Amino acid sequence: MKKLFDNKIFRLIVGLVKTFIILVMICYVGFVIVQRITGNKSIMGYRFFTVATGSMKGVYNINDVIAVKDYDSNQLKVGDDIAYLGQRAGLEGKIIVHRLVKIEEGSDGGRVFTTKGVNSNVEDPVILDDQILGKVTGKVPIISEINHLVRSQLGFFSLIFCPLVVIIVLEILQTITDYQLEKNQIQEIEKEK
Repeated sequence: MKKLFDNKIFRLIVGLVKTFIILVMICYVGFVIVQRITGNKSIMGYRFFTVATGSMKGVYNINDVIAVKDYDSNQLKVGDDIAYLGQRAGLEGKIIVHRLVKIEEGSDGGRVFTTKGVNSNVEDPVILDDQILGKVTGKVPIISEINHLVRSQLGFFSLIFCPLVVIIVLEILQTITDYQLEKNQIQEIEKEK
């Protein structure tokens, strides 16, 4: 075991794997914490959401993480994907990401927007300017892929659980090897006396 831990290439590979796993976990956990703490409020003009349903499947899949940029609703056009806060028809308090299908002038002079999911034949209830959170700029690729993997049982097991077990086992073996090495050195010093 000592020869294995003394091998520079082995130590380099183990160090790189540990560093990579720790960095990925820090990035992902950091992203989740920021998302939870901010309550999805805008940070530097962006909000990040995790897709929860298949209403936009093909464009955004379940567990994709999307970036939504604060956007002037006067510049929105039909065909834009937007995020908005639902206020009617069972959508109260939910954040919905759907495609803008119609823009009309409201009775009060403001604009009203109609959206629907790309996989739905039914339009959402009409929304107003103040409900719009922003325009979707796209998926966040790396975080989306990690999110897909972590949220599956196999992914969690292979990407989180197994690497952590391997790191813990390697650390225990390294500690035992170091302890035995120290013990042998102490015995050699006592023999020389």
